[in-house]
Amino acid sequence: MNKNEKFVITINRELGSGGRTIGRMLAEQLGVSFYDKALIKELENKFHLNTEEIERLKGSKTQWWREVINAAMYMGQNMNEMWYYQRMTGEEFHLTTTDDMFKVEKEVLENLAKEESCVIAGRSGFYVFANHPNHLSILIQAPLEHRIQRIMNKQKLSHEEAEKVIKKIDGMRETYVKKYTGTSRYDTRNYDLVISMEGKTEQEAVDLILQYIG
Repeated sequence: MNKNEKFVITINRELGSGGRTIGRMLAEQLGVSFYDKALIKELENKFHLNTEEIERLKGSKTQWWREVINAAMYMGQNMNEMWYYQRMTGEEFHLTTTDDMFKVEKEVLENLAKEESCVIAGRSGFYVFANHPNHLSILIQAPLEHRIQRIMNKQKLSHEEAEKVIKKIDGMRETYVKKYTGTSRYDTRNYDLVISMEGKTEQEAVDLILQYIG
């Protein structure tokens, strides 16, 4: 990846590994925007996006995409991590992702990356940008107990509750990835760089990525 040209870095991560925090910190240090699943969902809701609406807007002469970009930047600056975890453990994750929703997410991500260099944390980023000419794909992992302790601290959950949340969301993410990409999110062949967070801080992981980029 050449950081002197327009680039996109995608981060897939296990819940509780700190991957989203790493992505946000990495984006800050690189001076680029950071996007994740929750933010994309908010954009879809705000602009009532579906595949038909996107095609209609793309054919219009309005600056609709610039409005989406501006909204994404504003939302990204005002969404904190606790809010994100509350969303993850809430009712939203009982909803079924439709083919249309996946196509909309893919369209939004691709257009964000066309506009600017960015870091994207999400379940399908490695697949969406597999053929991007300047793309770095990263997987952030951590031992189960590490993940449980992190979720316990952030959500004030018991050990049993945190483990239940992790296993539930692990299963949902794997089902999603297999359905829409035809591969497993645990297949390391999908990534340029795999980092285990055992014994590492988020900043140390960021430093490893920056060192890898060069």
